[in-house]
Amino acid sequence: MDTSVILPVEAEGFIQSLHMFSLKEVGSTRWFKQHEYIEKLNMQAILNASAAHNEFVKELLVSHGKIPLLVHEMILVEVWKQKVFPILCQLKDFNPKNTFHLYMVIHHEATVINLLETIMFHKDSCDSADDSVLDLVDYCHRKLTLLVSKRTREGTTAPEPVCLTASSLEALQMQTAAQEFDISLKALSVLRYITDHTDSISVISRILCTHNLPCVLVQLIETCPWSRCSKGDVEKYTNGRWQKIPTEDHLKITKLEGQVWISLYNLLLKEDCQRKYDFNNFNKNQLLKLRSFLTEVLIDQLPILEELRRFLAHLAITDTAPPKKELVLEQLPEIRNHIMSQNSGKWKAIAKFQVKEMFSLSEDDLRLQAQRLAQTYSLDVMENLIPEKPKCGSCGKEASKRCSQCQLQWYCHRECQVNDWLRHKKICHVYEATEKIQRELNISS
Repeated sequence: MDTSVILPVEAEGFIQSLHMFSLKEVGSTRWFKQHEYIEKLNMQAILNASAAHNEFVKELLVSHGKIPLLVHEMILVEVWKQKVFPILCQLKDFNPKNTFHLYMVIHHEATVINLLETIMFHKDSCDSADDSVLDLVDYCHRKLTLLVSKRTREGTTAPEPVCLTASSLEALQMQTAAQEFDISLKALSVLRYITDHTDSISVISRILCTHNLPCVLVQLIETCPWSRCSKGDVEKYTNGRWQKIPTEDHLKITKLEGQVWISLYNLLLKEDCQRKYDFNNFNKNQLLKLRSFLTEVLIDQLPILEELRRFLAHLAITDTAPPKKELVLEQLPEIRNHIMSQNSGKWKAIAKFQVKEMFSLSEDDLRLQAQRLAQTYSLDVMENLIPEKPKCGSCGKEASKRCSQCQLQWYCHRECQVNDWLRHKKICHVYEATEKIQRELNISS
């Protein structure tokens, strides 16, 4: 079975055509076309990485120097979501018939961070990112601190379901907030890969001195946002969804937990990092909290953590010297600062322009975008991305039934479908909205 979403020659054409947009252009027809290119590149990159063979999307992004552009695209939408989207939702003349177009703009950030998570596993991708790694470090720091603060406020309870009576815009805002969780966890993986590969003094200084990310990671270990209690059961966030964990597996670490521990290992044990980090009393006390989590069960699963445990034992009984002061010309991240300064004071004007030009589409524009969206998320493509024997979207067992609305997700039993609905309905509603637009515009399948 051919499992390609796009061919190498198509991928090269897509990548060569990628270019930077202004904040005002977010949601335009040209921007939307680029979103589709990146979405397809993301699907193919995941497929290549899963097969561990011929990762041509990564190679092309590196050779054409497009990784800094991806970082810019991601931060651009992050700024749009924070500064423009709230104003847009409050405008009296904004009452879209369909919110799928808005959702896809919001979804763009998740698409790009997913693509970066896939390709940043490789050192040449980190090297190719060049100075944009600084912006990427800042981005990861913003996401992780928000994740910690939100988890601290909410405790360990499961999130409330989206109200069925909410307006389409209110529901979209709730979905956006829910999507932030997944984005933040992907940012954690990206940060881990940066700590694996970078040897830049500026990047190391940004991670350790500016943001003190080791202490942020300690807080993540303490708050454990990838685990929760729901109706008396322990659930962990695995492979993009919450899954009930059998009692015998409660102490088994997930990939996300592993990313945190490996990041800490890199930041505390690499020689360059140890020389740069300030082991003052506050930082030392925070790091020593890790000792209670470094159990034999954990070390059996990640044996390299034995070295971290020995380091912390030594740290507990020694007085560390402050880091040597070195004359370093600090590089500063530029992407977000440039976007913010370029658009400062223009947020409302941009929102009004986009209501008029972007999100009040003509029938021809709706028809074109509905066709493209349907092709990007076509059932044939999705079929090629799933294993030979479909797996249940809730419990992971072999499945024989599909979601009746979107036909994209598989389930083994009705109970699993009900349990998975809060997660699945986001993509289900997008696909359903696309189908509705196609019917309204008389587009043939």
